[in-house]
Amino acid sequence: MEYKDSQRETAGKRDFDKPTWRGTESLQGKTILLYGEQGLGDFIQFCRYVKLVSCLGAEVILETPSVLAGLMEKLDDISQLVIKGEELPVFDYQYPLLGLPLALNTSIFSVPASMSYIAVDPNKVAEWSLKLGKKPKMRIGVVWSSISNFKDDSKRSLMLIDFVKAFPSEGFEYFCLQKGIKDCDKDFFENYKNIGFFGDELEDLEDTAALIENLDLVISTCTSVPHLSGALGKETWILLSHVPDWRWLLERDDSPWYPSVKLYRQSEINNWNKALENIHLDLKGLI
Repeated sequence: MEYKDSQRETAGKRDFDKPTWRGTESLQGKTILLYGEQGLGDFIQFCRYVKLVSCLGAEVILETPSVLAGLMEKLDDISQLVIKGEELPVFDYQYPLLGLPLALNTSIFSVPASMSYIAVDPNKVAEWSLKLGKKPKMRIGVVWSSISNFKDDSKRSLMLIDFVKAFPSEGFEYFCLQKGIKDCDKDFFENYKNIGFFGDELEDLEDTAALIENLDLVISTCTSVPHLSGALGKETWILLSHVPDWRWLLERDDSPWYPSVKLYRQSEINNWNKALENIHLDLKGLI
């Protein structure tokens, strides 16, 4: 379960009285509004292109969902940050984040894929370190489901009772990176008692990022969280459905978007057993 994704709820075409930048017009001395037209994970994935737009001579205004504001204000090369819903300043051009690879003429072979491109307030990282206390063993952050309105969400979310099959009982501490637990998982979660849970203490995605910075590994289904941990450069293992989202491509266990990510794919539709077994074996190899 994640933050309510108002970004996705209002996704789609936006109408502006300023022209759309197509990648051919000079941005030297111009101001451009960049905005996210899809979900939080998409925003995190494609905000990496802001720097390339700024390098073309533009003053960049970035419109961000409020839950990402604490992280986006630290992004390099932004002239002004605006929370979605606030009044927009004057600009010359506008363009959606997800279209930037096309406008900038990048490809799968030229993705700006630095190990980390999002930074977290060190004070927040320290606060979460105190919350977690002494570290007796390797720490793993976990996400198994989402409350997204995405129509195919059921194909990427697991039941917790199945997800924990991947976890060795010894050698690790597990921490939930979800803000909440679905009703279908609550009874099992309350009895399992092997996953630390912070709930509403995760006020926004900067809190989630600060918690992730105190962990050794993130294991997640395809939600916004692995995008965040990948953007932080944290080692991240992602479970993917047999027919994955386009960004994860096919038949590979790595990602051109995130050097720190490893992919675990369903061997057949609706069957997570092999992916969970492989994660279990790889975790055992870390002990």
